[in-house]
Amino acid sequence: MSDAAVPAPTHPTLEADITAALGPRSIVLVGMMGAGKSTIGRRIAARLRLPFTDADTEIEAAAGMSIPEIFETHGEPYFRDGEARVIARILDSGPIVLATGGGAFMREDTRNRIRARAVSIWLKADTDIIMRRVRRRADRPLLQTADPEATVNRLLSEREPVYQNADLTIASRDVPHDRIVDECLEALHAHLCGAQPAAEPPTDGINTTS
Repeated sequence: MSDAAVPAPTHPTLEADITAALGPRSIVLVGMMGAGKSTIGRRIAARLRLPFTDADTEIEAAAGMSIPEIFETHGEPYFRDGEARVIARILDSGPIVLATGGGAFMREDTRNRIRARAVSIWLKADTDIIMRRVRRRADRPLLQTADPEATVNRLLSEREPVYQNADLTIASRDVPHDRIVDECLEALHAHLCGAQPAAEPPTDGINTTS
């Protein structure tokens, strides 16, 4: 045969492996505010050539007001109901990469929908990282308290046991964004395909090259 002289690639690209294994499913990033879900999510989406959506942006568009305005006008339960509806709609349009708000994964029906239609990644950030990233921002209604750091610690204690239900956990820390993206993609590949990429030696999750 004329094409016999052209060897097949020994290993498809990491990104191609992941997208093929995902099929119609999406990738959903969960975790606390300031964990980097939107920043990392956009880069993962670019690498996988998938659309990226930020749930908070979609919620604001659907409501016609900002999230702080929704909290102030209607309260958190109203916001959470709308958030669940928006995430359900977004996941029905997959495959995409979706960044969710910090409280979204706390809702059982949302977790179940994510489990059924996506692979979830918890970007795990500690209090110091979160506070450095969100301290000067006024668009975090849950932190409009007398002691924001105490609030973050309380939210972490409430939410981390639930975040642990995500399919994958990646430490969010002060390293180049592309290193975190690489770690997410390697974890996705191992989870979906059952192996490290053949062309790459196994890493310890820290020394990944950008």
